[in-house]
Amino acid sequence: MITIKSEREIELLRQAGKIVYETHKYLRPYIKEGVTTKELDQLGEAFIKSQGATPSFKGYEGFPCALCISVNEEVVHGIPNDYRLKNGDIVSIDIGACYKGYHGDSAWTYPVGKISKEYQDLLENTEKALYEGLKAIHKDGHIGDIGEAVESYALKHHLGVVKELVGHGVGTSVHEDPDVPNYGKRGTGPRLRKGMVIAVEPMLTLGSPAVYVDSDNDWTVITEDNQASAHFEHTVVITDDGCEILTGE
Repeated sequence: MITIKSEREIELLRQAGKIVYETHKYLRPYIKEGVTTKELDQLGEAFIKSQGATPSFKGYEGFPCALCISVNEEVVHGIPNDYRLKNGDIVSIDIGACYKGYHGDSAWTYPVGKISKEYQDLLENTEKALYEGLKAIHKDGHIGDIGEAVESYALKHHLGVVKELVGHGVGTSVHEDPDVPNYGKRGTGPRLRKGMVIAVEPMLTLGSPAVYVDSDNDWTVITEDNQASAHFEHTVVITDDGCEILTGE
C-alpha cells in the first residue's frame, strides 16, 4: 500500500535523511587505499548511533552489517569484510538510518585513489541519471516518468540498466510500496502524489545489465560479465513543484 506522509512524518524522514547524508560525509575521508570494507562499516555504524539513530539495514531480513558496501563488479548488497580497497577501485556505499521509527536511505559510489577514465565516466553518468530521474518527478505524474528518464539517459551513454533491482517507497519501513524501476514508460505506473516518499536509485553497469547473486553469502549482487557497476540513490518527498531531496544538503 502506498502511503502519503503527514508533515510530522516528513520532518522525521527529513531528520533521518540528514543523518544518512552526514554519515556519507563523515566516511568520505576514510575511503582510501588500504582501508577494509569492514572498517568502513564499523565507522559508519558508530557514527549513525552517535546521531541518535540506528542502522536500518543491520538485521533487515538477516543482513549482518550496518552498511551495504559493494566494490567494482558488485552492484549492491555487498557484505563488509576484510577486503582492503585498492587504488583504482570504485566502491558503492549504501547507508540507511532509522530515526524515531522513520528511515533515510542513500547510496553513493566513490573512487579510490586514481580511477580509469571509463570508471570516472560510469560514476559521472550514473549520478547524472539519478538527477534526470529526479527532474522527471512532478505532482500528478507517474512512476514510469522516473524510469523512462533514467533509462533513456543510461542508454544514451551506453550503460546497462539492471532491471532486477529497483527503488522503493520509504517510511516506517526502509522498503515500502511503490517499486520505482530504473526503466519504464512515461505516463504509466502509480500516480505521484504530494507527500509520497520514495528512493530513486539507478544501478548502472559498464557492460551487460545481467546479474547474479553470490552463492557464498546469498546477498551480494554481481554483474555476470564482471564489468563494473555504480549505484547512486536519494530519498525524496514529492512536493507541489517536484521533489525535495531528504538525503542531501
